[in-house]
Amino acid sequence: MLVSSIAFASAASAAAPTAVTLHLAGDSTMAEKRSEKRPETGWGERLAERFRPDTVQVRNLAMNGRSTRTFIAEGRWQALLDDVVAGDYVLIQFGHNDQSRDKPDRYTPPADYVRNLTRFIAEVRARAATPILLTPVSRRRFDPQGRLQDSHGDYPGLVRALAAREHVPLIDLERRSQALLQEAGVDGSRRWFLQLAPGAHPNYPGGVEDNTHFSPLGAARIADEFAWALRASGLPLAALLRED
Repeated sequence: MLVSSIAFASAASAAAPTAVTLHLAGDSTMAEKRSEKRPETGWGERLAERFRPDTVQVRNLAMNGRSTRTFIAEGRWQALLDDVVAGDYVLIQFGHNDQSRDKPDRYTPPADYVRNLTRFIAEVRARAATPILLTPVSRRRFDPQGRLQDSHGDYPGLVRALAAREHVPLIDLERRSQALLQEAGVDGSRRWFLQLAPGAHPNYPGGVEDNTHFSPLGAARIADEFAWALRASGLPLAALLRED
């Protein structure tokens, strides 16, 4: 009986499907946050919840303040790539810091930005994994008339063009988040960002009005936007999404 039980358990284990790994390369809007930054939340932290239990494993290597250039220079891209195997997915979302011309520690000229993304695509494909390009999520920046303002210049367009040229799946988070923020308006969109009154949280005793980084609610909503876009993409990964 014991031998047959062990054999049955081994067979069941062998038949159990292996979770698909999603590797996340990106900046602070996607990254996992340190305790002293809470309640700031990266949308990548809420991604696993959008899939059925035990079907995906999210490996979030996104990091605050990183551009494509610094992600490579610091060895973060290679560290991510070292664990990519056939059948995995790699989500690539940069642009917030690449376009920061006034911050030379992270700025990446457009031609270098495209070159770096092209390298990411080729190296992921060389491991028989699937790269997915993402445009950067919109900042909460309105003009006096309540119209949402562009905050990334030419960089999202470069991602779209590269995705088309290289036949890479694209999740256009910039356009999705722009539509979301514009519909919510100046006041309604505050709840999705790190906006705290003085004394509301011990990490921010003087309060904070951050129009780039997300509240837990905002991170969850961007993860929803990703999931909805993924469902419409036709990628096999979409079959693992929760029905709700």
